[in-house]
Amino acid sequence: MSDGATVADVGETTFLLAAWVAGLDSFLSGSGATFSDRHALAPTPDYIRELRLARGALQRCSRLTFQLIYSNPNASGISGIGLDEFHAFALALRDPLSLAESLNRAESLDLTEWNAWCRVFLDRFNGVSAYSKLIALTESGGDECLPQLLRETIASGHDGLRPEYEAILPRFGRILRLLGLIGKMLAADEPLKPALLIFARINEMTQDLISNLNHRVERSTDSADEFTDSLDGAAYVASLELKKVVQQELSGLTIVRPATTIFARTEAAHALLTESFQQILTGFAKQIDPTTDALALFPNFEDKLERSLKLRQDLHDILKMVQKAEADPEKSNVSVLNNALLSYMDEAVNFLFYKDTETIERFVEEILITTQKKDLVPILHRFGAYLETLFAQVNMRAVLAKHPFVRKV
Repeated sequence: MSDGATVADVGETTFLLAAWVAGLDSFLSGSGATFSDRHALAPTPDYIRELRLARGALQRCSRLTFQLIYSNPNASGISGIGLDEFHAFALALRDPLSLAESLNRAESLDLTEWNAWCRVFLDRFNGVSAYSKLIALTESGGDECLPQLLRETIASGHDGLRPEYEAILPRFGRILRLLGLIGKMLAADEPLKPALLIFARINEMTQDLISNLNHRVERSTDSADEFTDSLDGAAYVASLELKKVVQQELSGLTIVRPATTIFARTEAAHALLTESFQQILTGFAKQIDPTTDALALFPNFEDKLERSLKLRQDLHDILKMVQKAEADPEKSNVSVLNNALLSYMDEAVNFLFYKDTETIERFVEEILITTQKKDLVPILHRFGAYLETLFAQVNMRAVLAKHPFVRKV
């Protein structure tokens, strides 16, 4: 960021710093165990990978703090944080970072050493005003990540609508704002293990959101109230999707080595939370205005619908060709299938999650190099079974709810 950085640039950098600080706070407060399922089973648990993630985040925080201080040396403060507070924060970063650099020279780190370092970090920032103010930035605002209808609902001062909207909707916006940072990391093909720290913050904020929703449901005196039912449903969906993310997609990710696997699981976790929150917000919007067009709420909805329609049809067409070639593996049928698979790999396969793309690529490669019928038929059978499952999953996408599949005659 140059000396002539705009207010928007500074604001974006400040929020980015706040996100990493909040992520560190959540990650280290839980001793990095939020997404770990291996320590209870391992005879000698090793926490060196968690230390390296935290060390990398500290280095990132140091760079961002430097940018903020020296991009506006004459400013009185940024986002309510004075430059003297930023200087104090930068100074506080030194001890835990130096200790992390020293510990990083070891080949392993046991639980006692890891917990001791976490305490050093948390104790060092206890009373550092910029630290608490940066975390507070992630716990405020969020309206800009909501559709216009919902922003207007908040700004209207209720206007006869449920006052709970003003308290509930921004919470979703704040989580979507953090998810947006992970989306940018995915799009830029950045290293993705560090995103676990931001996911740790998202996990904490989502749990607080679920507790808040459940509390409002419990306080409601009208069990037949449609709004209360929507809150109950939102809490259930958020809880279900968060469980999938924490216990499946991100569980044990710190010890995963293949970059493709890390990308696939991070992408899936990001999509599960983002799309579930968008669907919940769509439900709230329809309560406010039943004529709401869901596709108009979020820019990605219409694009996702078009992609999903094409993907579903292509999966169905490929499945039929696979089944035909399996039943009659003559050269003509296999040739038609091979050409279709090559075309599919150039287009619709990009509409899948990376983990599904990887599986299809392996099947396609195996089919293309197999020439003997007796070897090809079992492969086609397995591929057909996989495509049937994948077709069913795509067909369940929320954007396709009003677009039932029509089989071609």
